[in-house]
Amino acid sequence: MATPGKPHNTVRQGKKSVLNSTQRFLPIGEVHHDTILLKNGGLRAILQVEALNFNLKSETEQQGIISGYQSFVNSLNFPIQIVIRSAKMNIDPYIAELRGLGKKQENELLRKQTLAYANFIEKLVDVADIMQKRFFVVIPFDGTARTKTLLDQFFGWMRPDDSTGKIAQRHREFTAQHKHLKERINLIQAGLENIGLMSRVLNTHELVELFYQIYNPKTSQEQKLPPDGDLRTDPVTL
Repeated sequence: MATPGKPHNTVRQGKKSVLNSTQRFLPIGEVHHDTILLKNGGLRAILQVEALNFNLKSETEQQGIISGYQSFVNSLNFPIQIVIRSAKMNIDPYIAELRGLGKKQENELLRKQTLAYANFIEKLVDVADIMQKRFFVVIPFDGTARTKTLLDQFFGWMRPDDSTGKIAQRHREFTAQHKHLKERINLIQAGLENIGLMSRVLNTHELVELFYQIYNPKTSQEQKLPPDGDLRTDPVTL
């Protein structure tokens, strides 16, 4: 029972619960130089891969793509992660471009029609809930991240916070590790290109936006991130 005149223990517990946010349990420490830096010292790069219409290919081409993909996967000496993400289509840049063109129209009728068309497309996508598929390849490099024992994993969950020591160590080792990650990126892109799949590395802004949308699916639809130029240029800490 709480002592009269003293705050109840739930007040103290409430303050602790604020600190125990989901962010503490994310493995991501920072995002900069188009790279994800994990709290355990590992690095991750993400490639966005353009879709390939497999069904439109001839049978011979399909067999060539399958054989090429098999050879590509068998040639890797490190793991990769293939992610297919379905999300609501973001047409904000297209709508902004349409409205910009509409405002520049000297003809009043064309101006009204362009702005009306932009409003129509915006409402259509919102009501129809049109989804967009995006394809990603996650490339890892864990040069200094040692394999954890069960005991290490347990204490890692008990103490998920990032520390000044971990941050300093990541920054010291970043240049050397990023060089090895870059080599893996080039290898993966060359292998994908050989089977007709074009890819590109997500930059820092795109990485932040991607994880913002993943962890905040509803908020990200209403509150968009500022343009690339408006984000801070120093490392982004998640």
